Amino acid sequence: MSAAWQNVQKHSDEADAGANPEAHFDVFHLCQTHLAAADDTLRSNTLSSERRNSIRAGQERARGLQKHHLLTWARDSSRALTYEAQQRARTSERIEAANRALHCLETALQFYPQETELLESSAAIREFISSVKVAHWVELAERAAFKGHYRRAIDRYKDALFYLDRGTMKEEVRVASTERIGREIESLKARVRSQKGGKAEVAREEGIDDQGGLSE
Repeated sequence: MSAAWQNVQKHSDEADAGANPEAHFDVFHLCQTHLAAADDTLRSNTLSSERRNSIRAGQERARGLQKHHLLTWARDSSRALTYEAQQRARTSERIEAANRALHCLETALQFYPQETELLESSAAIREFISSVKVAHWVELAERAAFKGHYRRAIDRYKDALFYLDRGTMKEEVRVASTERIGREIESLKARVRSQKGGKAEVAREEGIDDQGGLSE
């Protein structure tokens, strides 16, 4: 077991000295393998008490390294992917990169579900994904309104409300965004009504009745 443990420690030191998050994930797996081998050894009935205690002490050290490297991998990988998501121009690419970051955190949460840093980072990325989706539909709504397609703009704003309602965002942000979008929708509805009124006025001035015929 000493040779195996020395191998784990060697890779652990190399991972800590380097800048590659995947190296930490590799050490995490090495620790898992080491712990499993230790469990197999402990099942033997021929071990002395001293040897058994030594193996268990080694397991505690391995568990410490395992946690350290998995959390380091999750933190560094998710940060890099979140930065990538922020730099992407297309909505689909931003969400894809953010989901990859979230997957790293969720992988670590399977082993350490109460880890505060993982929970907070996961919540932040979920909020980022929600904000990207909402911003996408708001932008489409604004484009449609600019072109005078008010009904289409209203539908796009409603899509934004859909993702706003089902996404993970801070309550104060959700409330403020909902109110702002609601005001935009009411403004657009007023424009639609105004358009209808204007068309009806033009029809009357041109002498066209509601059935499309000429008025007397």
